[in-house]
Amino acid sequence: MSNFSIVLMGLAVAILMLLGYASTRPDEFSVERRLRIAAPADKLWPLVGELRGFNRWNPYERKDPLVKGSYGGAASGVGSRYAWESDKVGTGSLEVTGQQPGRAVQMKLDFVKPFEAHNQAEFALRPTADGATEVSWRMHGPANFVNKLMGVFMDMDRMVGRDFEDGLQNLRQLAEGGQG
Repeated sequence: MSNFSIVLMGLAVAILMLLGYASTRPDEFSVERRLRIAAPADKLWPLVGELRGFNRWNPYERKDPLVKGSYGGAASGVGSRYAWESDKVGTGSLEVTGQQPGRAVQMKLDFVKPFEAHNQAEFALRPTADGATEVSWRMHGPANFVNKLMGVFMDMDRMVGRDFEDGLQNLRQLAEGGQG
């Protein structure tokens, strides 16, 4: 057997092992970040529960000031939508699918570019005893085989989590700075 054949067989075994490992990864992913903000939930709600307010601190909007966005559906609340197109942050849409005013909002998040994905995003506001609010931002969804394979090389929690952390810091500055 030639050295070339041995190298090819070794490469094939390594690829099969990689594919096998990727197939054992979870069928769903979840990314969540939390931040305590020194503002009451009723002050934060317009910035979290409504898409126009959310876009005042949305880290993805800040990554591309030239993003082309449009609002549709209901003016606010369930059924309100926001769609965007950007060379830097891709193409997609958000739709509010559920709300518990002052406490939580659920959204359907659909990406078209740079890859197709259909996930859920949720924000929750939990008042603290000292008048502040703990804000959590969570995204979760299915992980198909390609996502599982990509996950072997890229840590989704670290990548998206950093953006969530930046966004929550933006929200904190807006709310605590008196501009909310």
